[in-house]
Parts: sequence; C-alpha cells; structure tokens
Amino acid sequence: MPTAFWLSHPPTRRLPTVSDKPWGGVFESATDERVEEFTESVSFDRRLYEHDIRGSIAHARMLAEVGILTADERKQIVSGLTAIGDQIAAGKFPFKRELEDVHMNIERALVEKIGDVGRKLHTGRSRNDQVSTDFRLWVRDEIDAIDKRLKILQHAFISRTEKDAGVILPGYTHLQRAQPVLANHYWLAYCEKFERDRQRLADCRKRVNQLPLGTAAMAGTTMPIDRELVAKELSFEGLVANSLDSSSDRDFAIEFAFCLSLVATHLSGWAEEWILWATIEFDFIKLPQQFCTGSSIMPQKINPDVLELIRGKTARVDGNLTSLLVLVKSLPLAYNRDLQEDKERVFDSADTVRACLELAAPLAAGADLKRESIEARLDHGYLDATTLMEHLIHQGVPQRTAHELIGKLVSAAMKRGERLSDLPVDFFKSAHELLDESVYEVLGVENAVKAFCSTGSTNPTKVEEQIAVWKDRLRD
Repeated sequence: MPTAFWLSHPPTRRLPTVSDKPWGGVFESATDERVEEFTESVSFDRRLYEHDIRGSIAHARMLAEVGILTADERKQIVSGLTAIGDQIAAGKFPFKRELEDVHMNIERALVEKIGDVGRKLHTGRSRNDQVSTDFRLWVRDEIDAIDKRLKILQHAFISRTEKDAGVILPGYTHLQRAQPVLANHYWLAYCEKFERDRQRLADCRKRVNQLPLGTAAMAGTTMPIDRELVAKELSFEGLVANSLDSSSDRDFAIEFAFCLSLVATHLSGWAEEWILWATIEFDFIKLPQQFCTGSSIMPQKINPDVLELIRGKTARVDGNLTSLLVLVKSLPLAYNRDLQEDKERVFDSADTVRACLELAAPLAAGADLKRESIEARLDHGYLDATTLMEHLIHQGVPQRTAHELIGKLVSAAMKRGERLSDLPVDFFKSAHELLDESVYEVLGVENAVKAFCSTGSTNPTKVEEQIAVWKDRLRD
C-alpha cells in the first residue's frame, strides 16, 4: 500500500496493547498497525513450524537436564509443543500477524495452553539463535530431499543405457558438429554433472549442520546451558563457535542457494539441448506427450513447455542467489532485521528446483531417440576428421602438420560433396605417403567411436565400464 495512502488514511481498528508483544516491556506506545503489516514474517516463515517445535523441545529437555526446568515443567512444555504441532499440521492453528513470526505464535500458544511454565522456555536463547537453528534444520532437510531427487534423475539417465545401447550421436562444440559420441556416453555426462551437484550439497550440509542455539542474541548467555546436549538431540555435527558470528551468519543459506543455482543451471542446459533435439531441424528425440502441451491456435503443435519452464525457472533461482548476496553485502555485526528477507528467497529456490527435478526424471526416462533420423544424417559434418588426423599422428607426423593436411582433405571432400570414407585410396596416397588403405579402419562414425581409447572417452568398452560403475554407485 503506498505511503501517501497510509498518511492520509490512518488505521481505525484498535491497536494491540503493549503487553501483546514479547519485547514490549520498555515500550510506552503500541505498534502502529502499518508497522505490523510491514514487519510480519509469519505469512511465509510458518513453514518452519516443525523445525521450531523440534528445536524448542530439544531446548526444553536441555533446560531440564541442567536444572533450569523441573521434570514436570519439561513434560508440560514438550506435551504442549507437540499438541501445537499437531494443530498446525491439521490446519487448525490461528496464526496471528501481530505476533510477527512463527516462533512467537508458537510460544504464545504454549503460554496460553500451559500458563507461566511456557514463559520459561525462552530461557538461555534469543530469537536470533532460535531462527538460525530452525532455518538450518529446514535447510538440512531440504538438502536431503533434493539429493534424493538428484539420485532419481541419475537413475533415469542410467535406465536409458540399455535401450540406447549402440546409438551414436553427433557431438557438438560451438553448436557445430564435432565428433561422434555414444548416446550412453552423453547420458553419463549428465550423471557426472548431477553427481557434482550432490557432492556440493553434501559438503554444504556439513556447514549447515552446526548448532547456533545457545549463542543467544549475540554475546552468549549467563545461564548454565549445555549446547552439546542440544546438538546431540538435534543431530548437529558441531557447535557454531562464536556467538557474535552466529546471529549474523547466513553463509549456510547463501551456499545452499548457490548449490541450487548450479543444479538449476545443469537442468537448464539439458533442457535447452532437448528442446533443440525435439525440433524438426534436429529431429533427434521424441518427447513423452504427457510432458508437453499444445497450441491454442495451431492444432499440429506439440510444445516442450516443461523443458522450456525448467530452462526459464533457472532465472529465478539465479536471481534469488543474487538477492541473497546483495542482502548481506554490507551488514555490520551482529543481527540485523534485514536478514528476515533471506527465507523467501531460499524457500523459493528450493521449491523451484524440487519441482523441476520432480518432472525432469520421468521426462528423461520417457523420451525416445529417433534412431532412423539420427542415422540418416550421422555422416554429415565430417565427424571422423579428428580420428583420421590422429591416425596420421600415430604414423609419426607432427600434430600441427597432420591437422593442416586433414583439413585440406576435408575441404576437397566438401567440394566433391563426399564423405571422407567415400574418397578413393589414391586420393589419400597423393595427399601423404603414410596414408594408405588403413585409413578406412578409422573412417566412418562407427570406426571413429571404436578408435577412441583414453580413459573417460566414448569408446564402447570404456562406456560400458562406466555404466557398470554408475549402476553400482546408485544401488545404495
């Protein structure tokens, strides 16, 4: 709502009393309704409710262990929080904007349910470390969920290797035909990309999985708390070591957003290739129709909208990362309210990537390569030229010399409108004395693919070995 409107139309409903606020003791005036609307976060951070309750239950148990709560008080708090969690899960919890966020809504509900005992729960912590703990728990769960979806996508590509065995594709650089590769080699390339994504997420998880709870607002607490006990209860691997750093740190969220951005980038590159492959101009692949849409005016259209949206949604994931980096670029220590703006960006990136992965796996598994169309034009583009050059290098000819000589042979073949393998042997012999009938052993895409021998290459034996490695790796 524009500021001018607010100034000319003051709020008419009763403002909440100071006592409605958990921080209201020092205030003599109630909060302006417009400020409440501007500063609330419960409209989006309510999705942290499970993590907030888990963190609070662990905190209550620790407070009882160190003697700050009695066993009965701990029991009341745990029982009350569990009941509130069930109420929220059932959609029956009345979230209140004036209580600002999910944390204060749950705490107020607990006090209303069990009385003054509920007011003891916040002992030895601040909302600063509480928010960070909840957020880390959520990010940790999201990392695990996205990792599972990435693994399913890898399975989808590996599942293609049997039906696509022996299929040769033109490989491209600069979007120009370059060298022949097995289709299965191509599928393995994406398994590698998504494996790096999984490794990055696993590495990010180590830094996420450090407990900030107990560092309080920014300097620690005088209460005799046991942070190690809470860490064990919540399965954190360690403790955030510095209380000043703890309340201001959002590195873990930004790193997670970066990992998501790379996942989205890999998905976008794959989507772009298949969008091209599905065109009549390429005619390499038939997409499953359940993942396509049509045109409202052109009845013949089968559009790759899912792939286009995967490509397009990468922009918002990248944009969220940029927003987070700009958000923290000049914040002084320690906590600043600016950090409230982090969650929507991270939530959106995680939701977007999960949705893309949910569709990517069945789409990747369900598409069909158009073998006849691929094979009909496979010899176009002189894909075997590099193999012929290396054949000459094997004879002792320097690479640069061989490169120039084969380039001239390709030029001559282009003028004749022929493939290299169509040229007569005399043509090769006249080009260089070391070129003889043996050239036909490496010419043609099938021979070229077989000629590769380096580890990691598209050689059929090497590819089969890698498929076996991947099947074993994904069996866990």
